[in-house]
Amino acid sequence: MALESRITQEEIKKEPEKPIDREKVFTTNSGRHHRADEFARGNVPSSELQIYTWMDATLKELTSLVKEVYPDARKKGTHFSFAIVFPDLRGKVYRLKDIGNTLSGRKGADDSMTLQSQRFQIGDYLDIAITPPNRAPPINPRMRPF
Repeated sequence: MALESRITQEEIKKEPEKPIDREKVFTTNSGRHHRADEFARGNVPSSELQIYTWMDATLKELTSLVKEVYPDARKKGTHFSFAIVFPDLRGKVYRLKDIGNTLSGRKGADDSMTLQSQRFQIGDYLDIAITPPNRAPPINPRMRPF
């Protein structure tokens, strides 16, 4: 005796679609991240960029998305520093956590790092400090020497 399964087009349409997450990304061209207090009390910096992405998006993929919007960031040697901005559950403040760096036109150790691997959660913000190639990125004691 054989079992047969049929799925109609109507049943397929009833399946809920997986939502695409829209993340709020904030960029600076100063080479420095926004201050955490700029996210306090429902405020956000004015340099908002909304992108559609997934938790398995890599920093290199996010770099490419930013370069599509900001032509100046396409120059070889442009430095991108990524940080997650998240609410501190113990208070009504936000915290900033540096998560990695990419360099336009060069491969780097953080290129394949994903948002999920850095514990990014839906509702968190992503802050990207962009440093043009003619300016050295600010010295960050937490940056790993390569």
